[in-house]
Amino acid sequence: MKKVTIDKLTFKNHLSTIEQLSLKDFMFKWLGSPEEGLDDFLPLTYTDTVFAKMETPLETNFRIQGDETLRYVTITEDNQIVIGVLDLNQELAFRILSLEEHLESNLNR
Repeated sequence: MKKVTIDKLTFKNHLSTIEQLSLKDFMFKWLGSPEEGLDDFLPLTYTDTVFAKMETPLETNFRIQGDETLRYVTITEDNQIVIGVLDLNQELAFRILSLEEHLESNLNR
């Protein structure tokens, strides 16, 4: 994942139903297609406060890369998939995701 600063990103203000479903499908595949399905494993809810995103519930503490907590996934105006994570200091960081990179790293394990 590539770490970026907020000034480099322009988020969409609204996500179509197709974009919402595409983000859910992407996350399902990115997480390794969990047997229980994405909604049970990692529920995502559409919100469009400040910008449009598929957000995890506050009580969900889904950890990625060991010490980061996933907060949401969204799409930029350039159609980049970006996740927002909280680091150990509870500061928000943004990461650009690539399904191809994730699939390649799983194949090389």
